[in-house]
Amino acid sequence: MDDRPMTENSAGGEAAAAGGLLDLLGVCAVVLDQAGRIVLWSPQAEEVFGYTAEEALGHYAAHLLVDEHHHDMAVGLFAQVMATGASWAGAFPVRRKDGVGKLVEFRNTRLVDDQGDAYALGIAAGQDVLHQLETGLALSGQLVSQSPIGLALLDPDLRYLLVNPALERINGLPAADHIGRRPRDVLTFLDTRAIESDLQDVLAVGIPVVDRYVVGRTPAAPDDDHAWSVSYYRLDGAGGQCLGVAISVVDVTERHRATAEAERGRRRLNLLAKAAAVGTTLEVETTAQELANAVVPDLADLAAVDILDSALALRRGTEGERSGPFRAMGLATAYPNEAVSAADRVGDIASYRVDRLITRCVRTGRPVLVPEVTDADLQHIARDADAARQLARTGLHSYLAVPLIVRNEVLGAVDMMRARTPEPFDDADVVLAAELASRAAIAIDNARWHQGIRNTAETLQRSLLPGPPPLVRGLDVASHYQPAQASSAVGGDWFDIIALEGDRTALVVGDVMGHGIDAAAAMGRLRTATQAYADLGMPPDEVLSHLDAAAVRLESQIATCVYAVYDPHRRTCQFANAGHMPAVLVPKADAPRLLALPAGTPLGIGGASYRTTEIDLHSGDRIVLYTDGLIETRHEGIDERLDLLLQLLARHSRPTETTFTYLLDALHDGDSVDDIALLIAQAW
Repeated sequence: MDDRPMTENSAGGEAAAAGGLLDLLGVCAVVLDQAGRIVLWSPQAEEVFGYTAEEALGHYAAHLLVDEHHHDMAVGLFAQVMATGASWAGAFPVRRKDGVGKLVEFRNTRLVDDQGDAYALGIAAGQDVLHQLETGLALSGQLVSQSPIGLALLDPDLRYLLVNPALERINGLPAADHIGRRPRDVLTFLDTRAIESDLQDVLAVGIPVVDRYVVGRTPAAPDDDHAWSVSYYRLDGAGGQCLGVAISVVDVTERHRATAEAERGRRRLNLLAKAAAVGTTLEVETTAQELANAVVPDLADLAAVDILDSALALRRGTEGERSGPFRAMGLATAYPNEAVSAADRVGDIASYRVDRLITRCVRTGRPVLVPEVTDADLQHIARDADAARQLARTGLHSYLAVPLIVRNEVLGAVDMMRARTPEPFDDADVVLAAELASRAAIAIDNARWHQGIRNTAETLQRSLLPGPPPLVRGLDVASHYQPAQASSAVGGDWFDIIALEGDRTALVVGDVMGHGIDAAAAMGRLRTATQAYADLGMPPDEVLSHLDAAAVRLESQIATCVYAVYDPHRRTCQFANAGHMPAVLVPKADAPRLLALPAGTPLGIGGASYRTTEIDLHSGDRIVLYTDGLIETRHEGIDERLDLLLQLLARHSRPTETTFTYLLDALHDGDSVDDIALLIAQAW
């Protein structure tokens, strides 16, 4: 049932309101009696002939409406209809009230009433109106049938009334399979719930839906996605009644593909930009995580990066070693999902089965693509049956693994999964992922080599530092070394506690400029030299002078150093400084202060002279020696940091061995950009 207003007829039924085709044509009715006088004049007749009913009724039609030279023809046609009862139809020239001649289409027939009296009924319409309608109908029919745009007309119940040939081709169904049926019955390959909801809204409100984008596959092309621009608009009759809803469908597949290609290009550039940002640090785990983050969500819903343990150990893995063990180094997901728990935790070691797809990827050094994942494929993607079930529940439907290769060495692989993203991985994704992995592999390779060198430098550094502090007379001594937590700042800092003759103790903290193995090696040589000169019983200034000469022989190695000797019998401590950070005195009953020692020049400059300064050290007083890594930051000045160190030492009343954690947490929150050597001695 449509929403047109209804009027009740004489039989008690319902009839449509005015505004139909007859009104559009301007059809009128005129009745003549046997003498040819007008006895009925419909309201529409005034529009056709120009006379009102009062002006026309009772007059002879031939005199009123026909020119004199057409009079005989009109009388003859009237007599023929009245005599034979045969209908006559055709165009006849009439004269309007305003004197203008006009061709009018007539259909004339004889009527007989219940008294046997005969009348002539003329149904008339202006020929110009008829010609306009005929032309419009012909033009509309041709436009509908020949239009390259798919067109359809649905009634208010959303049943197809008309489907043009273009829409037949688009839908891959003949018009007969549409007529009388609803979209849900015909367009089963599309989201008809959304389509019919839009159509109902258009019928109810009358606001058109224009250029709605629809993507899908039809029986006409079941293997390829097509895109259409669809518009819906309500059709109303001349009287405002709703006739139904019209649909226009334009195939925009080429535009859709061009847009998709442009989007793919944008995504490619975005991914490559992310790839350029991979490797912000020289840490393998951080770099692997950056790679996983770069892949998600533009290329995959979940990505994991696994590195061969042999690659992390800087060994070129044999073909047998390429099956593991692996170390999970990066994991990223576009949204919270169960697949995260199905993956190996970052940092865990795993030996992957030979039948795993990631194992195949690493062993062959070639990408592995599974566009449509089956249940059988899940068994080769997941680590075990439980993980496979978890992946299945997430909706994993497409999988891609690409190797991480640098200088013809396979370091590991990144495997990617799609669950929420509807499109499967394709060959273009393989090319993009491989390029991304190739760039990232360089950063991972740099990080693993740097990390290997850093680990070597740290191992050398620790091996050259002293063990647990010796028992010395008159002092409680504690020491701490912490390598840098980031970058390459390892190697060069040292401390030493040397027992001397006469119960004296030498306290040394130094820092070779630079980092890495060379700095660690130079530190070891300087520490050895310091021990040798200390054993000779030289005062602090002479020890530093000899160390300066030794540093010159190390070829371009510069170092800073503070050297102190404590005498428990005299309760004095002598200091000499070679360009090092100032020592801190923490009196038992007073505020901490920096010792005003002559700074001296760093070791390795050559020809430097140093001075010895002596202070008294009472029971409970502490001496704090340290390298610049303890206090330096990129954001605050050195004076501010020294003030903070003094404040921390003033507030700290804990035992000496816990002071290290306290200071490191307060000054660096456990993360230093340089290595740190720290030595604290308390007199008793």
